[in-house]
Amino acid sequence: MEKSIALPFDAKTEKRKATWIKILRNWQLYVMIAPAVIMLFVFAYIPMAGAQIAFRDYNPIQGIWGSPWVGLDNFKWFFSIPDAWRLIRNTLVLSGLGILLGFSAPIVLALMINEIPSERFKRFVQTVTYAPNFISTVVIVSIILTFLNPRTGAYGLIIDAFHLPAVDLLAKPSAFPWIYVLSNIWQYVGFDAIVYLAALSGISPDLYEAAKIDGASRLQKIRHIDIPGILPVIVILLILEMSSILGICFEKIFLMQNGPNLSASEVISNYVYNMGLLRADFSFGTAVGLFNSVINFLLLICANWIARRTQEVSLW
Repeated sequence: MEKSIALPFDAKTEKRKATWIKILRNWQLYVMIAPAVIMLFVFAYIPMAGAQIAFRDYNPIQGIWGSPWVGLDNFKWFFSIPDAWRLIRNTLVLSGLGILLGFSAPIVLALMINEIPSERFKRFVQTVTYAPNFISTVVIVSIILTFLNPRTGAYGLIIDAFHLPAVDLLAKPSAFPWIYVLSNIWQYVGFDAIVYLAALSGISPDLYEAAKIDGASRLQKIRHIDIPGILPVIVILLILEMSSILGICFEKIFLMQNGPNLSASEVISNYVYNMGLLRADFSFGTAVGLFNSVINFLLLICANWIARRTQEVSLW
């Protein structure tokens, strides 16, 4: 009797077939997302080839591939200039204040709104706090400049009523970080709070009923139910916030800058604009921008790793 020999099972081939079957079965969905994927590839991934300008002495006539290779010379030049560490310090100060105050403010606001018993008043508070998010950056800066005018603004009227000396806060380097961060909080706190309110709405009502039966106070319910319930969302958003710690809003700072506050308001993104576009030093500007992006990427990786190890919550 002839003995049959079993053929080896090719798991990879079967998995590949199953994948193609799923794609063919749901081809309409892939057609729908194809334009977005193509646009992302064309405008986000293909231009990444231009990052090599940071390692070349770029000349528009010679082009990217024809310009001479200089290695890390542009990066060494950046760290050798006196302004380098001031730019990094200013960027970290603004980002640090933004994370310390701006990240916690939406959480507090969401917890406070969640405790409002009246649904009508709750919707009113949400609308009022969310509305500034629709105001453009140019208008926001115009409001700030008008409000803080020491002669004709509301701030000027207040200090005049109390017979205090008129001080131009926008001209004080020490006041600039606080003005920038607090105005950001006012503009975005309502929008960011919506994410936490959505997470709070997903908490089981049975937990609140059990806490009420046990006689828990409002603060105890917030501490033992609300905060643990939204903790995964907090961790994810904190990871995303860490990935842009050096990515300060260029437009707002550029519009708020003036001569007296330049020592505190000049950040990496503004320096890239000045060197790369205004002075046409494309290689140096690209090197500074690439340094900024690499640091943000490393911070994202570290924050994600720490969150996965400590809270078992991460992006991947």
